[in-house]
Amino acid sequence: MTNLSPAAQAVLDAFDDAYKIGMFNDNWQEDCLAAALRALAVRINGADAIRQDILNIAAELEVYQ
Repeated sequence: MTNLSPAAQAVLDAFDDAYKIGMFNDNWQEDCLAAALRALAVRINGADAIRQDILNIAAELEVYQ
């Protein structure tokens, strides 16, 4: 297996951690994706509008039913 970059590993870890916490929730996929998007957003520098868009998408996914 190929080693992931630290950035890719952080996104994957955030997804996995969210899955472990909420795997029995009906919307576990949305929660995992939101966590991964947040992990990505913190790595974006100098593009505040893009980072904010990603954070808004993550928030929207968390309340999606």
